[in-house]
Amino acid sequence: MEHITFLVAVVIITALAFDFTNGFHDTANAMATSIATGALRPKVAVAISAVLNLAGAFLSVEVAKTISGGIIDESAGVHPEIIFAALAGAILWNLLTWLLGLPSSSSHALYGGLIGATLVGVGVHGVHFDTVVTKILIPALASPVVAGLASWGATRLAYRITRGGSAATTGRGFRMGQVASSSLVSLAHGTNDAQKTMGVITLTLISAGALGAGANPPLWVVLSAGSAIALGTWMGGWRIIRTMGKGLTDIEPRQGFSSETAATAVILASSHMGFGLSTTHVCTGGVLGAGLGAPEARVRWSVARRMAYAWLMTLPAAAAVSGGAAWIAGRGDAGVVVVGVLLIAGATAARVISRRRPVHSGNVVTDGEPAPLPTPATPLAPTGIAA
Repeated sequence: MEHITFLVAVVIITALAFDFTNGFHDTANAMATSIATGALRPKVAVAISAVLNLAGAFLSVEVAKTISGGIIDESAGVHPEIIFAALAGAILWNLLTWLLGLPSSSSHALYGGLIGATLVGVGVHGVHFDTVVTKILIPALASPVVAGLASWGATRLAYRITRGGSAATTGRGFRMGQVASSSLVSLAHGTNDAQKTMGVITLTLISAGALGAGANPPLWVVLSAGSAIALGTWMGGWRIIRTMGKGLTDIEPRQGFSSETAATAVILASSHMGFGLSTTHVCTGGVLGAGLGAPEARVRWSVARRMAYAWLMTLPAAAAVSGGAAWIAGRGDAGVVVVGVLLIAGATAARVISRRRPVHSGNVVTDGEPAPLPTPATPLAPTGIAA
């Protein structure tokens, strides 16, 4: 513990702050559809999700090892200042997209931050680009497609099985099922996203000499990361919950259950293989698949396009901000202080702006109705998907 300097402590606290933003940014992944269908009340939903995120953090460390010794070369001279800059860029991007209600990827914000800060602070040799491609970029492209196809098929099957049944009975049954399926998404989210902060803290401790190269996260790191993401989840990312639950399509219980089940399967399988995928991408793909799998396949493509733009911008934007922060932090202690001040100023500004049009548990479903979906009279594409 003698290696835990003041700067290392600051980096660890900043990493936990990122984990907190990850929690409230990604609450929508697990609970948006359950809230939208009425399967769970908003505050109950985020409380369940918080507990299961904490539990999930203890199930695996494979993703943490991908970050602490996978995408960044531990021996390339990565210093705590670089990791601090990476976290600053990731946090600022998370806050911006939360403010806009866009379910972008907290994971890709973190990866982009680490890559950008390392490139500026160390050089190209500090990044394992082969690992970036195989464990980040390929899963980023494949996971929403896989989840979407699985959700589409499950939704079609659900409607076929319940065809002719009582709408009230069917709805009640699938709402009960959603309590279980959304809980599993939360557990899976904990196994994947909480580990990313574990990996960052472990990388910091390795860079400071407090841990040996290739070390697994210590128990206190697992507990603190799991607790931080659970607390953020409990706070509720209501702006993004509204977008995920109501913005893309009008979700019914059969669709919600199908999308959540598909997302759980993809996230757990990827966590086991150490893929640092985005749970946001997976769950959004599941919601889109559920929307397209319904008898009248209709999706608000304008919202989907905004989300896609945010996805594409996340990694390079976070990398650019973190790269700039790394350059400033590299000027010495004064540079680190400047980055810290800018981070606090950005977080404060986001908080002040958000209070002008607050979204909370009381209005996440009833206020701010999205634009109506295309009516059946709207011309359809040959596949039956709304144009």
